[in-house]
Amino acid sequence: MGNRLSKIYTRTGDDGTTGLGDGSRVRKDTARVEAFGTVDELNSAIGVLLAVPDLPDPIAECLTAVQHELFDLGGELCIPGTTVVSADQVARLEGVLDGFNAELPPLKEFILPGGGPAAAACHLARTIARRAERRAWTLAAQEPVNPEALRYLNRLSDLLFVLARALARHERGGEVLWRRKRGPGD
Repeated sequence: MGNRLSKIYTRTGDDGTTGLGDGSRVRKDTARVEAFGTVDELNSAIGVLLAVPDLPDPIAECLTAVQHELFDLGGELCIPGTTVVSADQVARLEGVLDGFNAELPPLKEFILPGGGPAAAACHLARTIARRAERRAWTLAAQEPVNPEALRYLNRLSDLLFVLARALARHERGGEVLWRRKRGPGD
């Protein structure tokens, strides 16, 4: 097992740098730190979602598996040249997504984020997943990034959208559809 933290603060980051998994130090505002930091934020948002009482077991199990994979992805992004996320993981996400989506009615309108505490938390996690993907693409424009990691984040945001729909139906019986404002009096 890796090193355990016995002391939480080291003061080494007081100069605006942080250590990567390979021992090198970089500025805290680099594309790499933004990418793995946003993946960490996403993992935390999913943790908030998992703390909502009475989540359906299949969704809770799915999200717990995703948290483990996000921890791996964050580690991959933290150690330049490391590859952890695989095409099999992307395919697994696609299969899970297809399974949950098959139980939902076709979507003919845009929906508003919300629908209940769990659905709203899931929508928030979805938007953070999209930001994590953007941050990973920013990094990929500067340095090599595992293409499967990029695909994983893309599929994960899709999965979180579908899970938010399922949770809205579970919590409130349906979703709130966006009403396009057409003009005065419409």
